[in-house]
Amino acid sequence: MRALIALLLIALTLPAYAEGAKTLPKDLQPIPEPPAAPAGMELDPALEPQVTIIKRGEEKVEEYRIGGKLYMLKVTPPHGVPYYLVDHKGDGQFSRQDNLDSGVRVPQWVLMRF
Repeated sequence: MRALIALLLIALTLPAYAEGAKTLPKDLQPIPEPPAAPAGMELDPALEPQVTIIKRGEEKVEEYRIGGKLYMLKVTPPHGVPYYLVDHKGDGQFSRQDNLDSGVRVPQWVLMRF
């Protein structure tokens, strides 16, 4: 029964797809290149994080730095479950986080049910 429904849905969508392919205009133009960034708005390479990967035996440590300042470590132990050490205040005190999930959740209320 499911195969019949799937076949019927495919049969109904094919004519619509074929019709959409026929109606393309003949004078299509390519999308122009975006303009260059204004002066002074170029990306600063110093703001890109620099990642250094260090292997200590079977453990892998990734150091994340911006402007030479260490702000996060990602430690992957041999069993493969990584955890993070993050400096939230910039004072050199690192706190452990098992993931980088901030915990913010978007409300999802049911407005209507059919």
